[in-house]
Amino acid sequence: MPNDNKKQQLPQLPGDYKNITMYHGSGGRLTHQLIENIFIKTFDSTELKRGHDGAVFNNQNNRYAFTTDSFVIKPLFFPGGNIGSLSVIGTVNDLAMCGAKPLYLSVGLIIEEGFSIETLKKIIHSMKIAADSADVQIVTGDTKVVEYGKCDGIYINTSGVGNIDHQLDICPQSIKSGDAIIINRDIGRHGVAVLSIREGLQFDTKIESDCAPLADSIITLIENDIQIKCLRDLTRGGLASALTELAGSANLQFSIDEEKVPISIEVNNACDILGLDPLQVANEGTFILFVSGSDAERALKILKNKLNWKDASIIGQVNNSSMNMVTIKSKLGTERIITMPIGEQQPRIC
Repeated sequence: MPNDNKKQQLPQLPGDYKNITMYHGSGGRLTHQLIENIFIKTFDSTELKRGHDGAVFNNQNNRYAFTTDSFVIKPLFFPGGNIGSLSVIGTVNDLAMCGAKPLYLSVGLIIEEGFSIETLKKIIHSMKIAADSADVQIVTGDTKVVEYGKCDGIYINTSGVGNIDHQLDICPQSIKSGDAIIINRDIGRHGVAVLSIREGLQFDTKIESDCAPLADSIITLIENDIQIKCLRDLTRGGLASALTELAGSANLQFSIDEEKVPISIEVNNACDILGLDPLQVANEGTFILFVSGSDAERALKILKNKLNWKDASIIGQVNNSSMNMVTIKSKLGTERIITMPIGEQQPRIC
């Protein structure tokens, strides 16, 4: 008889796969390998090789950031947002992670035949509200309709352009030994909020997505002369994927203190029940920033007092080591290595 267990084993390299799997789109190790071994290798772009959330380019005396993102979240509506608001905020935040002030967005819609016009109106209205809250204009777009059963309701692509009005080179390659790693808020809210609706779960306390625009916070830090080295919003794959990816790009070792990573009691309890690692759960309004050790306390004070990120915390530091890995010290004092997950614990999260 055939061994069914062999069919369930996950190959470790993308070359072992003959077809795309859900793991390839989840923001984990297979996504990273797919990008490195196919897209970057084929396009051979300097900006792609930087491993940033967007491309930064010069036009005469001005600097701009450009990014694009697609949203296939299921369900379309979740506590704290929906696919419309998420598509705007997700792209605005990618521009913010480049240190840019978002200016303009495009919107591409792929809609399934039979989709409710009333639901579409709600989604578009939420996009307008999100764009206004982020002070960004939606200026162009495209709509396509596909046959019934060929699309899961609606998919949205948004692309954005932002202006960079400073001289900082905010990218993974700017991270140096001795830098501090700071997070702006508690982790895991978006993933748990989406999963609670998808699986029909009810918790004692309602958990809402952290979906929120981040550009104003970044611009305020820069205007207060915080010399930001690198930024990353913690979307697919959560904190674990972001840290391991950046450690690889910077070729440095990061040390994290688990006690310093803010996690709400509600999210922590939900993750315990669901068997999820909070470090790997998606976020949509949470970011980490790297600053020099001498800037860390001042940056933290601005985040907490001026920007009202009450749970902001210095969670770790960058060490002078050629071993590009991430270690975390547990609450019991033991240390382990954080590895990038093969795929996310929850697909279709954004």
